[in-house]
Amino acid sequence: MTAAPGRRSSTFTRLLRHGFTDASAAERLLDSLELAPLRDDPVLLEALGGTADPDLALLGLVRLLEAQQGPGARRELLDTLIAAKPLRDRLLGVLGASTALADHLTRHPDDWQALVTYEARDLHPGVEEFEAGLAQATDPVSLRVAYRRCLLSIAARDVCGTTGVAESAAELADLATATLRAALGIAEAAAPEDAALCRLAVIAMGKCGGHELNYVSDVDVIFVGEATEGTDETKAVRAATRLASHMMRICSETTVEGSIWPVDANLRPEGRNGPLVRTLSSHLAYYQRWAKTWEFQALLKARPVAGDPDLGEEYVAAVQPLVWKAAERENFVPDVQKMRRRVVENIPVAEVDRQLKLGPGGLRDVEFAVQLLQLVHGRADTSLRSGTTLDALRALAAGGYVGRSDAAQLDEAYRFLRSMEHRIQLFRLRRTHLVPEDEAELRRIGRSLGLRADPVADLHREWRRHAGVVRRLHEKLFYRPLLDAVAQLATGEARLSTEAARERMVALGYADPASALRHLEALASGVTRKAAIQRTLLPVLLGWFADSADPDAGLLGFRKVSDALGKTPWYLRLLRDEGAAAQNLARVLSAGRLAPDLLMRAPEAVALLGDGDGSGLEPRPRAHLEQEILAAVRRADGAAQAVTAARGVRRRELFRTAAADIVGSYGTEEQPAEADQGALVDRVGAAVSDLTAATLAGTLRAVVRDGWGDDLPTRFAIIGMGRFGGHELGYGSDADVLFVHEPCDGVDEREASQAAGKVVSEMRRLLQIPSADPPLLIDADLRPEGKSGPLVRTLKSYEAYYRRWALTWESHALLRAEPVAGDEDLGRRFVELIDPLRYPADGLADDAVREIRRLKARMESERLPRGADPKLHSKLGPGGLSDVEWTVQLMQLRHGAAEPGLRTTRTREALAAARTAGLITDEDAATLDEAWVLATRVRNAVMLVRGRAGDTFPTEPRELAAVGRYLGYGPGHAGDMLDAYRRTARRARGVVEELFYGISER
Repeated sequence: MTAAPGRRSSTFTRLLRHGFTDASAAERLLDSLELAPLRDDPVLLEALGGTADPDLALLGLVRLLEAQQGPGARRELLDTLIAAKPLRDRLLGVLGASTALADHLTRHPDDWQALVTYEARDLHPGVEEFEAGLAQATDPVSLRVAYRRCLLSIAARDVCGTTGVAESAAELADLATATLRAALGIAEAAAPEDAALCRLAVIAMGKCGGHELNYVSDVDVIFVGEATEGTDETKAVRAATRLASHMMRICSETTVEGSIWPVDANLRPEGRNGPLVRTLSSHLAYYQRWAKTWEFQALLKARPVAGDPDLGEEYVAAVQPLVWKAAERENFVPDVQKMRRRVVENIPVAEVDRQLKLGPGGLRDVEFAVQLLQLVHGRADTSLRSGTTLDALRALAAGGYVGRSDAAQLDEAYRFLRSMEHRIQLFRLRRTHLVPEDEAELRRIGRSLGLRADPVADLHREWRRHAGVVRRLHEKLFYRPLLDAVAQLATGEARLSTEAARERMVALGYADPASALRHLEALASGVTRKAAIQRTLLPVLLGWFADSADPDAGLLGFRKVSDALGKTPWYLRLLRDEGAAAQNLARVLSAGRLAPDLLMRAPEAVALLGDGDGSGLEPRPRAHLEQEILAAVRRADGAAQAVTAARGVRRRELFRTAAADIVGSYGTEEQPAEADQGALVDRVGAAVSDLTAATLAGTLRAVVRDGWGDDLPTRFAIIGMGRFGGHELGYGSDADVLFVHEPCDGVDEREASQAAGKVVSEMRRLLQIPSADPPLLIDADLRPEGKSGPLVRTLKSYEAYYRRWALTWESHALLRAEPVAGDEDLGRRFVELIDPLRYPADGLADDAVREIRRLKARMESERLPRGADPKLHSKLGPGGLSDVEWTVQLMQLRHGAAEPGLRTTRTREALAAARTAGLITDEDAATLDEAWVLATRVRNAVMLVRGRAGDTFPTEPRELAAVGRYLGYGPGHAGDMLDAYRRTARRARGVVEELFYGISER
């Protein structure tokens, strides 16, 4: 066949029009001897053009013709191909979709005749028909050949559209059932003595059990064995194990005809570490005592498929009641959701965007969501007890457990994604769930799904669209019907019953489902725009609340905030349009009492949660805080009003700090939890300390202005002590301070002292006035002479006292002294005064060291609360804050004069400096640092959760769980948290005993 120079042949042009990509190669194949009789047949070209890959189909047809045994066999194939449209569509459809099945036909050239039959029973074969197709197989090789022949017929109906994806998946599961039976039959024939000793049942799990198998998938099974009458049970189980192992090898091993598929028994009790075969009683004992939530989820699809049918039915009947009680287990929903998250986290980063099954918006999202709903409601509604995903989804919609529109969209998406998966696997008959990157493969997949205009672009668009639907709906699927049940808007739609809604709320972890449903009704009912936005937000929010230790508190808090701000134009728009805002709010409201209490006093602070770049939660610099507070003081009418304004700023900034801490500790969908726990502690300590300093500065200015105008007769400074001076304040810490003043020139010292005393008294009074804002308690007990001494002294008085009377503990306490407010020059001179005391030039004398050790020991024995567990007391217990801080401070007192790095008020900085100076090993420093950070986090957590300060872990289970979530422990792991704290504190105590008490001198 030739064409004029420079012109394409008409055949070449027709081939391109029919979808061939390599028309030149196709022309050569059509000119081959085998196809010569049909070279110009329009029927053949039309049929090839209708396949997923015309080039591949034509090449496969030529190979099949070449493999025929003589001219007569070739003529029969060609005649039948042209005369019988069903065969033409089936055969060419398979050749254009699967190189693996084309290879099979080349090796077994007569198997094309399996596609000729076109009868009703041939269109929908079941287990019986497949068993007949495998009946002649007597060994692994012949079983593989017969299996591929049956698979050929399933694939042919699938690619031609005779059967849909659900029907094809069911046929594949039926073929697997028939294959398992045939393989077990071969194993029993090879070992009749073993078969006589036992009854063995094969239980299909996973997709095979659910009647929704892929073309290439592990076939998950569980084996149950029992002794025949008169046989010892141990011998019977051994015999059953040999039969089961042989059956697995028959299916899994590779022969000259390839393999069928791996048989995977890892869903059995104890997984791969457990025995392959157990008796029924052994299975039940395990499930009743040891099984995890995911194991009951897996049993939802259990179905007897091979071996002793009575034993198989006994097994299913025995485990089913356990399956439908799984939702009653503690932390049921979080366990299931955590398992789903773990699956996603384990996907290699490079594959996430190509994962059709496991990735976000993939098949597993639909399956998990459906199974979760089945387990919650299937106990009361037996119509939901199907192992098949689409059947279960249909039943859930019919019962009102899922909205019909949501179910229809998920059904469509699931069918499309499964069809993609089938076409990807069918090509080479390899187990994969990754969308290929090769354009030719993508083109073939797109065309096989009916996307002919622009197959690659259309395939990507449809895939992303359906994945987006799944991503959007799979979590809402669980929560949206709750709103429909209480909002009662749409008519003619089945809804959750009150009892079903209650069951679902209990499964989510709500302790008071009736109140929770009332909150939902109040938020979502009605036809207003506000209610409509709430119905959009709540399904997602309910999921985030359920992911916390106290969903009830989260939902109640959300209702309160919504009641307070619902009429403002920006509130719901913020939550709807700024993705981070809604999740941040859910985290804050359900993490404990402190942050919600702060928010409720000024709900407009919710706006801080919504800045898209996260800057709304960044702590503000101290200079900015002081500037805002001092501006408010200037505008105020009197000291009381000024301090009220300052306390209002403090409340807002405490909320900002707490919210940032909670979000950083929990993490969000976009941002994982902060891995550096020390950074979280430092951020909170610095923010709260700066805020306290700014508040004191504003209060000082207000009191002075109100009583003396701008001319206080004495210079006045506030010195931070303890955690305040160390920039380590927690949410519930008092402000430890010293007050120092110095009379102005020409002012009588008595007059100056009276003025300074009035300033201190008024500051303390104003900061503790009962109001909606949290009080700021000022503690001056670290002053000279303690509670017996004057509240405020002149700089000269401090100098005289420290020169003559200073005790060791006072030098120790002054290690944390730092000016925080008032006259900067006076504060600087106070520091110059005390530096020789806290960093003595000759270090610390032995008697002073002994005195410090005595004080520490006495504090441990006298101040620990009665009845408290010392090992869990974060401040005074072994390895707690006091242990670490006194150890670091002893090094500062001894070596601060010689080592400038030690001259800091901050514990972690001083510890790092001691390590740099060689005063402590890297390992010991890391041990102390870890213990200090953890103990500080525990104190912060207790305040956040309970709303009041505490040094020990809460005893109430929900509060303890909330502390655990803040510290990074999932549901049900509070015990692990306490064990980890004890271990960390015990290691730190060992270092303290060596470095502080000198029990083992270096």
